[in-house]
Amino acid sequence: MKKVLKIALFTLFIIVLTARLTAQIPPHPNNGGAPTAANGNNPVGGGATLADGSFILLALALAYAGRKMYEAHKKKIENPV
Repeated sequence: MKKVLKIALFTLFIIVLTARLTAQIPPHPNNGGAPTAANGNNPVGGGATLADGSFILLALALAYAGRKMYEAHKKKIENPV
């Protein structure tokens, strides 16, 4: 019974805690300016390109998959069962 009470109190604590925690209001994009390149402001959401990060992620995924395939092949050669 004590274990159930502890779990119930912990769950209630988490629910109350998440209800009380709120995020800050986000700032107005570009300090109220229009998102155009003429006034030097970045577009809403930032000016970073998605392609650079995608290529890095793809390269890391390929390296990881290649390493796993190499390890599986090496293990298969050592134990040909």
